[in-house]
Amino acid sequence: MLEQYITILTTTPTRKIAKKITALLLGQKLAACVQIIGPMESHYRWQGKIKKAKEWLCIIKSTKRKLKRIEMTIKANHPYYVPQIIAIPILAGSKEYLDWVGKAVTAKS
Repeated sequence: MLEQYITILTTTPTRKIAKKITALLLGQKLAACVQIIGPMESHYRWQGKIKKAKEWLCIIKSTKRKLKRIEMTIKANHPYYVPQIIAIPILAGSKEYLDWVGKAVTAKS
């Protein structure tokens, strides 16, 4: 079966939390790569009010097979009541890069 590669997006309120989640995902071989971008300004509706906040965006590369564990890891280490966890399928990419992603999340050590 062809591996289903995905990109997962999550945001955090601090760089420290973004780095903690990144370290956990990489350490558990749930992600091949996590890019942290920020700070950025997010505008959103929450509990009937429009709010804004400074956030850091984590762009996580992995496989669909790892998504449930990634979601659990993010939720267990995230301060938001409803953290953003969005998985986007990777429809195409270089064979070398996608092979690397697959190997990075299945490597023995």
